[in-house]
Amino acid sequence: MKHGKKYNEAIKQYDRNDAFDVDKAIDLVKTIAFAKFDETVEVSIRLNLKKSQTVRDTVVLPNGFGAEKRILVFAKGDKVKEALDAGAVYAGAEEYINKIKDEGWIDFDVCVATPDMMKDVGKLGPVLGRRGLMPNPKTGTVTNDIAGAIDELKKGRVEFRADKTGVVHLGVGKVSMDKSKITENMKALYDEVIRKKPADLKGDYVNTVYISSTQGPGVKINANAIKG
Repeated sequence: MKHGKKYNEAIKQYDRNDAFDVDKAIDLVKTIAFAKFDETVEVSIRLNLKKSQTVRDTVVLPNGFGAEKRILVFAKGDKVKEALDAGAVYAGAEEYINKIKDEGWIDFDVCVATPDMMKDVGKLGPVLGRRGLMPNPKTGTVTNDIAGAIDELKKGRVEFRADKTGVVHLGVGKVSMDKSKITENMKALYDEVIRKKPADLKGDYVNTVYISSTQGPGVKINANAIKG
């Protein structure tokens, strides 16, 4: 894969075979970031998983970053008011289901649903599923505690999951953020990934951990140095 001149200059500033401690790794990412915008700092954790194993959950990042999420809640009756009072941008039932189904409307970032709505919401799988927007009880987005779910999302609760190659990939901050805040977010993610280790997995769980900016090269981290 070919890279641009700035990328190639960035990788000359360190040995890519070395595994750094957290502080040094974040310092490097900040130093070699070259885009003109405030790049996202991203962590990639490669896990040793069997094909039958998966890792998926949510984590509340201690330090928020980026724009506030636009939340859609599928609910009826008093739960609609509860959702709107808690900060949801949209809340309702058939009107939003039909809008998504008939118009392909997806002007929101995350969906929450009460359990009684999932029979109808499940029909939106072709639209919501492939975008990772389908409410799921495993991630706390199918619940009767609508206010609690919205509060967690606003605090920075995000979903993570291992992809088909066993990599958990998630943004944990911005290049402009204080290093300590990026570190706290990264450790929160790492701790949750470790907590979700499949019970039947034998041998090493974590293969490698890398951190990078949106356009910059990856910097390898010594995983033993991440534990909070």
